[in-house]
Amino acid sequence: MKSDRPNASDKSDRIWQPKILAFLCNWCSYAGADLAGVSRIQYPSNIRVVRIPCSGRVNPMFILKSLQNGFDGVLVSGCHPGDCHYISGNYVARRKFAVLKTVLEFMGLEPGRVQFSWVSAGEGEKFAQVVTKVTEDVRALGPATRLVKSRESLKAES
Repeated sequence: MKSDRPNASDKSDRIWQPKILAFLCNWCSYAGADLAGVSRIQYPSNIRVVRIPCSGRVNPMFILKSLQNGFDGVLVSGCHPGDCHYISGNYVARRKFAVLKTVLEFMGLEPGRVQFSWVSAGEGEKFAQVVTKVTEDVRALGPATRLVKSRESLKAES
């Protein structure tokens, strides 16, 4: 006899999960993510990591292209200001992203879609908290619709 009620696994399959791209500084944030993993600290698994030398090297076009190509959110994380391995890279990043946030809001993009954080190599727990917060914020916003190519064209490119 077949039940009319869906089982728990069917319900979890229907819940939308955001796709988030994370640009992580090699020296601090990526090491913090590694520490979170080695320490078995739980955090959402729906982020895709791009390891970069420094958060100051993230071109704003990378963020725009990520959103255009179907990611629902973007996280850029680097060393704490003053602790950059490249002396002033995170100061460059901070200025660059302040301008980018203004431009994105002008374009009509929700403020929570693109987020920035500072996580050091010894802050695995903080990395997990940041990823959890970013995931919750993007999930609350729903699937991205601004800047996104049509779903059909994304599938054709795959």
